[in-house]
Amino acid sequence: MQNNNSVNMVILDDYQNFFGKMKDDNRLPSIINLSILKKHIENPSDLIDQIKNFHIVVGIRERTRFPKTVITKLPNLRLLITTGAGNASFDLESATNNNIVVSGTPGAGEGPVDLTWGLIISLVRGIHTEDSLVRNGKWGTIIGPSLTGKTLGLLGLGHIGKLVAKVGLAFGMNVIAWSENLTKEIAAEYGVTYVDKETLCRQSDILSIHIKLSDRTKGLIATKEINLMKNNVYIINTSRGPIIEEGALIEALNSKKIAGAGIDTFDIEPLPKDHPLLSTPNTLITPHIGYVTNEAYEAYYDGIIENVITFLNNNPVRVLNPDVLNKIYTK
Repeated sequence: MQNNNSVNMVILDDYQNFFGKMKDDNRLPSIINLSILKKHIENPSDLIDQIKNFHIVVGIRERTRFPKTVITKLPNLRLLITTGAGNASFDLESATNNNIVVSGTPGAGEGPVDLTWGLIISLVRGIHTEDSLVRNGKWGTIIGPSLTGKTLGLLGLGHIGKLVAKVGLAFGMNVIAWSENLTKEIAAEYGVTYVDKETLCRQSDILSIHIKLSDRTKGLIATKEINLMKNNVYIINTSRGPIIEEGALIEALNSKKIAGAGIDTFDIEPLPKDHPLLSTPNTLITPHIGYVTNEAYEAYYDGIIENVITFLNNNPVRVLNPDVLNKIYTK
């Protein structure tokens, strides 16, 4: 990109007001005119209208989607940045077809592990409920199970899943896992027992989801799978909302087919104020904060600046759609 003219840049969905300090960061080239939008723009037409004049757009994880219908209506967009190493809500093919570079950043790390166990312990021991009851004059009303000896089922045993398993083993839990690509040998290396999907659903006292969202994993946990589960199972999802069929989860919670759920990710984000999950019993809800840690955000911040500098120097890094480079750069 020619960098002798002013370049308009916007960071979207800065809910925590973290990136405002970038305006005063002298590492950011002086030709950058930086804007920060703190509130989420839900309507795609409104989004297009507000960012159509920007050359560089930064999305914070999947808070704002960039499908073909949006990308094709942003004629000035040249660089689309996502925090983290990838973003399933960005249409990379459309970006490539429209000569837009998409790049990622370092970051994310192990934050979902912390949150997973926060949700598990709070649900199982009723911490969030007890806190509310004590503040309203009640004392000692819940009897919760111990984690020791219980079965932790992991849907996915990747980087995050392995760390969640390690904590479960430290609690004295029996840890089982399944995914399409998992083998007995790999599971055993981490003290985990490989089982098939049906066994995972039937035996888990706590089922925690740690796989990537794709066409193959969308709706992987639906009514059929929930009906196999114990009536006292807890379901935890810090991965991606659509992996669980949301309607089936809501029905199971309302009918008390399951004991509870800790949910950090949803089909629609931010969660609408009238969403039925907000009124389901024994549901602990967090606003997709698995990756929201100081360490992750500092890595995002530095990565964004590096991406901007290298792009302006015609040498972009961490490019997620490398085919675009042959289109926009001549040898």
